[in-house]
Amino acid sequence: NDQQKGTEITMAQMYYDTDANLDLLADKTIAIIGYGSQGHAHALNLKESGMNVIVGLYPGSKSKGKAEEAGLTVHTVADAAKAADLVMILLPDEVQKTIYQAEIEPNLTEGNVIAFAHGFHIHFGQIVPPEFIDVIMVAPKGPGHLVRRTYEQGEGVPCLFAVYQDATGQARDRAMAYAKELVVPVPGFLKLPSGKKQKLTYLVSKSYCVAA
Repeated sequence: NDQQKGTEITMAQMYYDTDANLDLLADKTIAIIGYGSQGHAHALNLKESGMNVIVGLYPGSKSKGKAEEAGLTVHTVADAAKAADLVMILLPDEVQKTIYQAEIEPNLTEGNVIAFAHGFHIHFGQIVPPEFIDVIMVAPKGPGHLVRRTYEQGEGVPCLFAVYQDATGQARDRAMAYAKELVVPVPGFLKLPSGKKQKLTYLVSKSYCVAA
């Protein structure tokens, strides 16, 4: 319903690191699907923040060796999705729909979370998630190499997030916890308006590697 999937909101809302409840992800498995510019930054930052992180890659991926050398456990996309509580999809846009439908969606269970780095596929209906999961968008305000470097330097970058679908009642808080662990120690997160009729998440993501 409209309440679950967001209502028309005209103002963004600021949250701070103290608002994030990290316990929501403490015992969860996070699957990062893809290990490119954003994928490697998400996986390594979350791992070093103490999260249980696995990586999902297609067979024969050239990134497998890099991920394993970094100390990450690599699975097929399907196996990673099956093992995870939260699935962050960071694949190239041109393959997201196909891989989601074939390997991710069949392995989702009630209460799972799927997350994206921009709103294209959700906004335009390329990916239609089941109603029993949370759907969020979380991304730092910057490309992957910057996200990684500033994390290692203890600086971080600002982070935006939004909720498309809140099946559990915890989607916002899960998004905030993910953002906090990804870009710690940045003190603030900006929650953008959400909802089916809003184009903001898509337009922002197209501007300069920002996701809501």
